[in-house]
Amino acid sequence: MGTFTQLGDRDVAQLASAFSLGEVVAYQPIAAGTINSNFRVETVRATDHPHADTQSWFLRVNEGKSEDDVAYEAQLVEAFATGGVPTPAPIRASDGRRYASLGTKWVSAFMWRPGTHLAAAEVTPELARKLGAALAQLHITGLALPTAWRRASIYDHAHLVGRYHGFRGNPDPALAHAIAVLGEELAEAERAAPIRAAATHGIIHGDLFRDNVLWGEGASREIVAILDFEQASGGSLPYDLAVCINDWCWLPGGPSFDLVAGLLDGYRAIRPLPDPDLAALVIEVRAAAARFTITRITDVYLATVTNPEKDFRAFLARSEAWRGPALGQLSSLL
Repeated sequence: MGTFTQLGDRDVAQLASAFSLGEVVAYQPIAAGTINSNFRVETVRATDHPHADTQSWFLRVNEGKSEDDVAYEAQLVEAFATGGVPTPAPIRASDGRRYASLGTKWVSAFMWRPGTHLAAAEVTPELARKLGAALAQLHITGLALPTAWRRASIYDHAHLVGRYHGFRGNPDPALAHAIAVLGEELAEAERAAPIRAAATHGIIHGDLFRDNVLWGEGASREIVAILDFEQASGGSLPYDLAVCINDWCWLPGGPSFDLVAGLLDGYRAIRPLPDPDLAALVIEVRAAAARFTITRITDVYLATVTNPEKDFRAFLARSEAWRGPALGQLSSLL
């Protein structure tokens, strides 16, 4: 994780002016994220006042994105924020756009929301229940948005098959078992295509891992912000749930069904799951596990990126678990 674009004093002052944030008094890069360059910026509104309040902002330099991509995400996040999803809305620049230009790149700005990410061991059934409720609200809000906003995901089945074929013949012994398992999982996803298609489709987050949710402190922790809608797209709502099960409900020994139950209870309290969604969910947990195994092989392992947190073997273990009794245990909760 690193900062790909370095901002200088003049750059930050220019952006603060574009978004009317106030006078910059401090800024620093944030060592988080694998795609964009992120910064925390401190400003004051009235420096001539002896007790001028300092405000904090989050600036994101969108790396390698077109203006259309940045505009789509900003429009979507603003609609989610308005619809009751706990996420900070993008700040509009002085020209009315929800982003500003910096040379050939586009920058998004958000009000800073203090919070922390949960480690796997910190997730409890009650916190999983809150996460499920927040995801359900996101889905309900997304279902009310124009269907034209449901852009296709770049990680659809055909795309994943293409990636798989790119390394299927790789002689690396470390990949041999993964190649065998993934071939079978992709074939199963193909066979189950009618079941997957029958589920409710809307706008999904697509990447709701623990590092994309901020939590407040205190005895009763609440969600402060859902972050990173870069992979938001049209898609299967059960798939979004499956991504969460594979991350939020996973312990070193395998899935925690107490956490799965909490997640599903929270979700269903806000949005009941119709039968087609339940039928698809047992397919989607396998499809999601295969998806992240494949992308971590291509984007991390084969790209020789040093990132132990994204070792493909962690998601390969999920794929293997869902091929055994764990899938039946999940079905018993539905």
